[in-house]
Amino acid sequence: MALAACSVSTTPGGDGNKDNADNDGPVSIGFSLATQQSPFYVQLRDGTEQAAEEAGAELSFADADGDVAKQNNDIQDLITRGVDILLVNPVDPQGVRAGLAAAEAAGVEVVTVDRPVPDGATAQVGRDNEEMGRLVGERVAGELGADGGKIIEIRGDAGGAVARDRGAGFHEALQDAPGVEIVEGPYCNYIRSEAVTAMQDLIQTNPDVKVVFAQNDDMALGALQVLRENGRDDVLVAGIDGLMEAVNAIDGGDQYLATALNDPIVLAQKAVDTAVALGHGEDVEAEIDAGTALVDDENSADLVGDTVFASGATE
Repeated sequence: MALAACSVSTTPGGDGNKDNADNDGPVSIGFSLATQQSPFYVQLRDGTEQAAEEAGAELSFADADGDVAKQNNDIQDLITRGVDILLVNPVDPQGVRAGLAAAEAAGVEVVTVDRPVPDGATAQVGRDNEEMGRLVGERVAGELGADGGKIIEIRGDAGGAVARDRGAGFHEALQDAPGVEIVEGPYCNYIRSEAVTAMQDLIQTNPDVKVVFAQNDDMALGALQVLRENGRDDVLVAGIDGLMEAVNAIDGGDQYLATALNDPIVLAQKAVDTAVALGHGEDVEAEIDAGTALVDDENSADLVGDTVFASGATE
């Protein structure tokens, strides 16, 4: 992940005080990204760069590297550079308040991407993470049937809205399932290597596990690696995001049971479209849902491709 070392890269920016409603020139967008430590966020950056180029917008980029203090500084830096609109993928929805306050003071509108904030943003572009968790949870419940069993849940980031909502949807889908016990595992920050380390302990303390659910596919694939190394092909795995590696595993009839679509390229396109519209003085919806859908053995073959994440009809 060489991109993780990046701070701020930029093409020539705009004037943060200019009125683009009466200006046909390029909109200058600043994008503060939480991290580049998982394939989803690498693709989110790539998709944003591609969409901005196609829209004729100017893009300045900053990687917070998981540090909320750095993100607040990055946002201030982007404002100083004179961007017209800010895209913010917050490290911490509460911790980024200082950056959002600086944007408001400078008259720069904010569009949050993937992760919402309680207030301070004109629009949120993301997906229904509860629905993602619910779709995967329903598939797991159906697979376990009347016998039930133990499920290990590997979680994303502590305090994060995405982790909270995905977990809530998953638990809701299984709350009435007979004989189900969910063991809430550690937060592994959506990183495969952290899930590998966690799963090595979890498999020893929970030898009767039947399913491992991770709040993204990268962590789920880490868990799958450990299960294979320990000869546990009897344990099913499920994740979220539609990472193509997971879709291929599902299509191959492997232990991978299901995932839910969360294509970052589509998300990036919608985020840039929203930023450009705002930059030209247009009204936008406060909540913009990029859609999702379940992926399992019924439709995985239709979604296999050469992209990093699967993309399909989600609405």
